[in-house]
Amino acid sequence: MSILARTPFLAVLRKELLDTLRDRRTLIAMIVVPLLLFPLLMVGMARFTQSRADEARNKVLMVAVADPKQDSGLADHLDAQPGIDVELTRDVSQLASRIAAEQIDAAIVLDPTFRRDVDALGPGGLTLLFKSSDDFDIQKKRVLDALDSFEQGLLVRRFAAMGVSPNVVHAVKVQEHDVASPRERLGKFIGGLLPYMFIIFCFTGSMYPAIDLAAGEKERGTLETLLTAPVHRRTLVLGKFAVVAFAGIASALIAMLGLYFSVRQGIEGIPPEVLGAIAQVLAPGAIAVVFAMLVPLSMFFAALLLMLSVYARSYKEAMSIISPLMIVVVVPAALALAPGSRLTTVTALIPVFNVSLATRELLAGTAEPGLIVLVFASLVLLAAGSLWACTRWFAREDIVFRS
Repeated sequence: MSILARTPFLAVLRKELLDTLRDRRTLIAMIVVPLLLFPLLMVGMARFTQSRADEARNKVLMVAVADPKQDSGLADHLDAQPGIDVELTRDVSQLASRIAAEQIDAAIVLDPTFRRDVDALGPGGLTLLFKSSDDFDIQKKRVLDALDSFEQGLLVRRFAAMGVSPNVVHAVKVQEHDVASPRERLGKFIGGLLPYMFIIFCFTGSMYPAIDLAAGEKERGTLETLLTAPVHRRTLVLGKFAVVAFAGIASALIAMLGLYFSVRQGIEGIPPEVLGAIAQVLAPGAIAVVFAMLVPLSMFFAALLLMLSVYARSYKEAMSIISPLMIVVVVPAALALAPGSRLTTVTALIPVFNVSLATRELLAGTAEPGLIVLVFASLVLLAAGSLWACTRWFAREDIVFRS
């Protein structure tokens, strides 16, 4: 007789694990989606972003210019710029609607006194009409660059007529130097997004096994048979709990591995220097600490989901009860992205929120060891408390056999 058969807990664990691995939905949520999501997401986003940016940079822009006196020289300057076609117009009433209908890309309306104001050594007024879009405002920037070069030409001629060097307008020369390391700058950004994804994987990876091993067994009529086995009910609960927690942990781990290897292999469309900085941020040590925090968090999710699943009468009811919890999980993770969110003694005790903040600090290399220990300790206590509550919940006949 094998050790699995002699040990009740391991026997229950083997039985529940086999049942879980037979469920196609669980395998997809636990393995397929986490493994493929990050590579596909990074490759897809990189290529889509690059294609949209190239399209906006290479597009020939149609710019309408309304110059009442036609003496500013702006139309000729714009027409000489590569990738810009100019349309002279006098009717300014339809410009906004034409831009909205994408008949033209932008319009410039000069004040009637533009030339006179410039000749009087003052600023000439003009209005730029454009439509914000999802092309990163590259088209707007191209028009503004052309206007800037036109202004520089006016200034050069103005200073030449005055016999003054253009440098006289610059009394201060500022040199910016950001003391934050590339890892810190990139880590703050990535560290806010990654835990958002990992926490979701922990939750969804645990959700389907939890529903199947409690509400699903109720629906199939096998839960009562299982409870008649010569095994302590606490052992049955621990076996189910271990499988559900394992599913959540495995889902997060597979997602981490998918992200790590996709960055290491390089992704077309992302500059090598950016990939190098990301690889530096995703150091094995930092990833290991993040994973260590996700373990007790997965245990908390497992206990909570099992409690709700055993309360439900059927698989469908369990789904209707548990699915809205995704919002409760997502909101604290998303709040870590808000400006000013910091890991403190107080925030280190808030479940889910503390994992997001701690991950951001770890990946940026700015984490305080004491606060990381506090986060981990609070998660361990939360997991232990939730497991105790789960065993008490399963001991109640009115909950297990609720009809």
